Amino acid sequence: MTRILLIDDDPDVLSGLGRALSVAGYDADATPDGSDVVKRLSDDGIGVVVTDVRMPTVDGLAVLRQVRQADPGVPVILMTAHGDIAMAVEAIRDGAYDFVEKPFRTEALINAIRKACETRDLVLENADLRRRLETASGIEAAIRGQSTQIINLRKQVLRCAEADADVLIVGETGAGKDLVARSLHQFSRRSEGNFVAINCAALPATLLQSEFFGHEAGAFTGASKRRIGRFEHAHKGTVFLDEIEGMSLDLQAELLRVLEDRKIVRLGSNEEIPVDIRVVSGSKRDLAEAVEEGTFRADLFFRLNVLTVRIPPLRERVEDIAPLFLHFAGQVLGEVPDPAVAMTPDLFRELTAHDWPGNVRELQAAATRHALGFDLELDPAAHPDIGAAENRSLAEMVERLERDVIRSALKSADGNVEKAAALIGVQKRTLYHKMKTLGVATAQS
Repeated sequence: MTRILLIDDDPDVLSGLGRALSVAGYDADATPDGSDVVKRLSDDGIGVVVTDVRMPTVDGLAVLRQVRQADPGVPVILMTAHGDIAMAVEAIRDGAYDFVEKPFRTEALINAIRKACETRDLVLENADLRRRLETASGIEAAIRGQSTQIINLRKQVLRCAEADADVLIVGETGAGKDLVARSLHQFSRRSEGNFVAINCAALPATLLQSEFFGHEAGAFTGASKRRIGRFEHAHKGTVFLDEIEGMSLDLQAELLRVLEDRKIVRLGSNEEIPVDIRVVSGSKRDLAEAVEEGTFRADLFFRLNVLTVRIPPLRERVEDIAPLFLHFAGQVLGEVPDPAVAMTPDLFRELTAHDWPGNVRELQAAATRHALGFDLELDPAAHPDIGAAENRSLAEMVERLERDVIRSALKSADGNVEKAAALIGVQKRTLYHKMKTLGVATAQS
């Protein structure tokens, strides 16, 4: 609970407001003098300051200046007489959060304090997110996220890295297959060797064999000198074959032979060259289906599929969206002088309502645009396209969206229902009702 500091030289005002805030559920300290406001910010953990403007010792504007200098993230609300409104508006330009005109209804001040507390909570949450992002190390820095799916993915990657067996990574476009492949290499005993990535769909089929295995001088027209292939270059390291589903059947047969023998033959040569490599493959589709369709060899599939790592799409781990967005925006702001990006309730709702068909790659692009001051360019209607594929009704898709957003908000709010309700812009009572209807537990882990 955010602590409130009330400053007014009128003891009756202090007493009355203190009782009103207590009834409203706030923890408030009261003082007739704001001279020690900076000390109270640090010692008492004050999160919101409410101060009268005209006071005999230190006036409200001086309090505002001291608070802004000590901690600009602490909202300051000014209580002003009618004649001070112009001055109060000027103070807001100087950083005051809000002002209320005397005489005021207690409900009006409490409403302003409630909004200030929400703002303060968001400031602290943003700071906490940034601290966690900055201090992440090891596998947590390589594969970022706080969802249960990503925590389990990190554990699985570490287990597979230690095993040193070939791995098949399955995930949608933009989900992070290259990142997982690099992590498998980085945290394995092969980390000192080369990591060689090949996009099998980006290279013409006629060049893939030369790219894979290299060639001797004169092996074909234009081969003026010997060339070391990617597999040979990856000796003692890792080869990552991305979009392997796009490889021709002829080359699949060649690859199968290499995987079984761990030897390559350069084009134009008969000499077998042993290679000590780990092969990691990536596919955006289920290779078992490709085998059934006849576009992928069954024997190669079984050889590649020693260990399988599946990357969950971003829409299934909504609680990772806000931290990843801030991380990507922070990377941009490290190079461009601009105010830090904050996770506001409106921004949070827009991000979590989107389907992210391009997954993390799309999120990174949106964060870059946002950090540079451009529109997010998200389609608000583009939520779960997998709903159609699974033949779910509109009601079922809406229910899933609501459940995902509520779980994400609760995760971001550390299970605090009031804060989660503020994030998604509903009343606490409404959120409780939705949670009960949708079967969402209060405690989010």
